[in-house]
Amino acid sequence: MSGSLLFDPGLQPERTELAWRRTALGIGVGSLIALRVLPAAAPADAAQPLWLAPGLLGVAFAVVLWALARARSGRANRALLSSRFERMPGAGLLLTLTVFVTACAVGALVLLVALAGGSSG
Repeated sequence: MSGSLLFDPGLQPERTELAWRRTALGIGVGSLIALRVLPAAAPADAAQPLWLAPGLLGVAFAVVLWALARARSGRANRALLSSRFERMPGAGLLLTLTVFVTACAVGALVLLVALAGGSSG
């Protein structure tokens, strides 16, 4: 079987890339919703740019995630199609997403605590 590929060139690599695209799209849509909702929920004396920042950062992250996922998919396909050993992409993209989501959760918690503290006083 000397001319055969080392992997099945089916739809698995494409499905993986599409999953990353859906993730980036979900973050982008959620961030656009945050751009619409957060400024409306802001207290009257709050600085408006501060309430726009989470949405803008989310949209920017979605664009970066989309580009990184596309590059990762290209590297994985090249590694799978190569006749010599090439290193597969690692879990760096997943780590990046995990750090972003964790930072969003912490930021949301801080925001809720700040709003609860401001409304009880």
